[in-house]
Amino acid sequence: MENTTARKGKNTQVRAAIAAERRELADLLDSLRADQWGRQSLCAGWRVREVAAHMSMGFRLSLPATLRELAAARGNLHRMTDRVARRDAAAHSTTALAAFLRDNADHPWTPPVGGLAAALGHDVVHGLDITVALGLDRHVPEERLRILLDAVRPGTLKFFGADLDGVRLCAEDLDWSYGSGVPVFGTAQDLLLLAYGRGLPDGRLRGAPANRFTRPAEKA
Repeated sequence: MENTTARKGKNTQVRAAIAAERRELADLLDSLRADQWGRQSLCAGWRVREVAAHMSMGFRLSLPATLRELAAARGNLHRMTDRVARRDAAAHSTTALAAFLRDNADHPWTPPVGGLAAALGHDVVHGLDITVALGLDRHVPEERLRILLDAVRPGTLKFFGADLDGVRLCAEDLDWSYGSGVPVFGTAQDLLLLAYGRGLPDGRLRGAPANRFTRPAEKA
């Protein structure tokens, strides 16, 4: 009974964090200029517009529709999500893309694997894909970061293609580290992006291996 109660309490906490994150990101999207929507995000090949469209895909597509899209992509999940993101980014206004997040703040969607923590990770990381790429100074609340950092596992790294071999991630603003090897220092939210396979703009990390995780500058 105690474990069940604790688990329900944890789930309630994560659901509240998800709802808050979606509402905050919707407000942020509403504040972007037209040119910012067309800027490259940290997601390879996706502008801010495609990232925003992808974030609400799980709310807008029914299970049968998702399965049809997956079949059309010959079972390749990444191909399917890329095609849907590009299609929906072109089909919907920026106002609508922001509203999808706000109106579905309490939607129970979760990814196929990972449950509620993965749903929170989906929102937080894609939000950072936007804000970090645009140079916006948004700080994800500590309680949300801790939920996600505590869930980092080898399986997380494998799924997102993150190569942290020989590296220890060391947060400078939280008591958190992961891995073993030569230390790489950065903010907790920047290190979370590394665990999700992202490359960061130059100057955000410290340590000898930092260049391994730096993405090329966006071309003008």
